[in-house]
Amino acid sequence: MSLDTARCPNNAKTRHRILIGSLLLSGSALAVPSAMAAEIAIACGSGDAADYCPTAAQRWAEQTGHSVQVISTPNGTTEKLSLYQQLLGSESADVDVLMVDIVWPGMLGDHLADLSDYISKETTAEFFPALIDNNTVDGRLVAMPWYTDAGLLYYRQDLLEQYGHEVPETWQQLTETAREIQAAERRAGNDDFWGYSFQGRAYEGLTCNALEWVASHGGGTLVDEQGEVTIDNPRAAAALDLAASWVGDISPEGALNHTEEETRGIFQSGNALFLRNWPYVWSLANGNASEVAGKIGMAPLPHGPEGKAKATLGGWNFAVSRHSEHPELAADLVAFITSREQQKAHAIQIGMNPTIEALYQDEEVLASNPSMSELYETLTHGVPRPATVTGDAYARVSNAFFNRTHQVLSGELDGASAVEQLGRELERLGRRGW
Repeated sequence: MSLDTARCPNNAKTRHRILIGSLLLSGSALAVPSAMAAEIAIACGSGDAADYCPTAAQRWAEQTGHSVQVISTPNGTTEKLSLYQQLLGSESADVDVLMVDIVWPGMLGDHLADLSDYISKETTAEFFPALIDNNTVDGRLVAMPWYTDAGLLYYRQDLLEQYGHEVPETWQQLTETAREIQAAERRAGNDDFWGYSFQGRAYEGLTCNALEWVASHGGGTLVDEQGEVTIDNPRAAAALDLAASWVGDISPEGALNHTEEETRGIFQSGNALFLRNWPYVWSLANGNASEVAGKIGMAPLPHGPEGKAKATLGGWNFAVSRHSEHPELAADLVAFITSREQQKAHAIQIGMNPTIEALYQDEEVLASNPSMSELYETLTHGVPRPATVTGDAYARVSNAFFNRTHQVLSGELDGASAVEQLGRELERLGRRGW
């Protein structure tokens, strides 16, 4: 890829040569360009075996005769976002297509092209509506969904059957069942056994967990679609208080510092009855190295007494830089990678969850991973984080939410005080509009 940065203002040339040149997967394009062909630069994932983006991009290049320059980006989402913000902020045309996290469209939307100019409504209608809505900023479709995630409840099927319990449908049922079976397993000699494992560290993962608790109690979301702060209500407070009651009872004190992998480790080693985590856990927990392979099930997360089961949506998308010199070709590449054919291959070969609804009834997809059928209902009722409506302020909104929630979990605040303080804090952040 040409690293000509004369298009960048001021002294960006050297910086972008370092940023982009050091991240190139290879020095050559993925297809031999014809005389009239253009080169499209795409920022993919980490470049490891699970990164299907380069494979799909190469297929597009082979079919169209254009060339694609693949750029490997940092593993960490914070570092990846920082790179994008530098590139887009300098109006660099060096990257045409970017792989973006589900919470970034609102932050980056001003620098992204409106894909509805290039992709038909008939095409976007095939995708989960919540994901299209998430990627629509001020009426502009700034990204196309590629693969998705949603929070799920994993459980020990063998232990529920042994002790005569059903999969819990409410958080209160989960609490009671976890407490009973935890006590029984410890009496049987497993002193390290816990009833429920979840992500309680003060980070984005806790925002995902807490949003599920609140929404499933009928407590709404942090900020609604109109930008109104909604968190300060009794149902939200009750949800946080219930979660705090788990710590030191059915969940270890260490939960206050647990992320996804720590919680998976507890469950996969046979030391937890229930686990909240993402779909990626299914194949790992059923793998050869797992103590619980063949003993587990997966279900929607529970709900509160006045709510419905809710799962926070995750996942990644593809966007086109507004500064691209070839926006139509870049959008064509995005449409190709997110097409039904490529998503199906991505699901079968890598195990990622499609964003096109019909693929959850596809026999080959289901044969590769039967858990896909269980995930469909969860995704259709998924709750997005309020990233689109809060835009550039989302990071501060999430930070405020997970910090207040962590204070409740650690006993520093009760639920009512936390949501009151949080409500005031978010009102200040959004006082002049998001």
